[in-house]
Amino acid sequence: MPSCKSVYEPQEDSTLLEKWVRQLSFGKVLDMGTGSGVQAIAAVHHEGVESVVATDISREAIAYCRRNARHPKITCRVSDLFSAFGKGKRHAVFDTLIFNPPYLPAELKPGDISLEGGRKGYETIERFLKGANDHLENKGIILLLFSSLTKKEKVDAFIRENLFGFELLEKRHYFFEDLFVYRIAKTPLLRELSSAGISGMGYYARGKRGLVYAGTLKGRKVAVKVANPSSRAVGKIRHEAEMLGKLNRKGIGPRLIAHTDRYLVEEFIGGDFIGGFIASSSGSAIRKVIKMVMEQMRILDGMGIMKEEMQRPHKHIIVCEGKPVLLDFERAHHALKPGNVTQFCQYLIGTALTGMLREKNINIDKEHLIGLAREYKNAPSGKGRAKAFRAIEREIMIS
Repeated sequence: MPSCKSVYEPQEDSTLLEKWVRQLSFGKVLDMGTGSGVQAIAAVHHEGVESVVATDISREAIAYCRRNARHPKITCRVSDLFSAFGKGKRHAVFDTLIFNPPYLPAELKPGDISLEGGRKGYETIERFLKGANDHLENKGIILLLFSSLTKKEKVDAFIRENLFGFELLEKRHYFFEDLFVYRIAKTPLLRELSSAGISGMGYYARGKRGLVYAGTLKGRKVAVKVANPSSRAVGKIRHEAEMLGKLNRKGIGPRLIAHTDRYLVEEFIGGDFIGGFIASSSGSAIRKVIKMVMEQMRILDGMGIMKEEMQRPHKHIIVCEGKPVLLDFERAHHALKPGNVTQFCQYLIGTALTGMLREKNINIDKEHLIGLAREYKNAPSGKGRAKAFRAIEREIMIS
């Protein structure tokens, strides 16, 4: 095969991956970052392969591939990862994805796109895995090669965060590095979500009991929450979905769209968490939001539901277009004497928040609010409690 200085020439890593490409490729194949085209050529000779699309970000590499990987089943295209294929389109879905990515940290090979995988070496793999789901058939596979220089634990974490499973096919030591070949496939949960029509799934956040993904369903952005594999809590997804269904009827929480025992889908709420909102907003806007949160706390108390976390709601209240939305109801539970209002009062008089509020000319009388919260807590339900709640609202609004 003729050489080209601007194209990554086959090395030990190419040969190692090629061995598994010849054995495992099937159906419609995408050879990502094809370089010289060696993997595309290997794949096309498997009898189970229908077609191969070879892509590379480098136009020179694609021109080189077209000259040297000539075969009626091989098509060569310029693409930055999946950029040439759109999102979620059926014609852009493959049975086998092959990727021998650039994986060296930038400091080792500065400016060489055929070798450099990002500042730390793993960023390109991270981007690839985030986009892979929409372009992989439910029963498809990914053949991925990477180096110990890329930090194996990071790659493993990216795979799990994107709801894939993996199998180590082979490990080889060459000079200063170990090379790994993984066979990656969708987990049953990811296949279920894909079948439900959720596309564009991307890891968003991690909690103690759940993992949150952002995705698209029927053209709308949604949040998908699944159980955290490292959590021992059982039944939390169904419990949270049931709580959210009840609270939605009172206008509380993100709108619940769908749920099973394994996941729940809710509307995606963008905005600022309560702390960030307070730091960047005017005093009048802050007072309005605090009043709306307090009203939701009163409703929860009236329903006999304890939200928990409201004395430290930093990640539990997000403000979207001036409206506060409560998040995360996995710990919510029925209680004889719920204390949502009193917990939120504790948050408002906390040392850290008090300083931020004073900068916005909101000066809550700590001792007075404590007394009012105590009156609210001890008041019987009905007019007495309503009167105590109005007193708390007045303290906040005139402070």
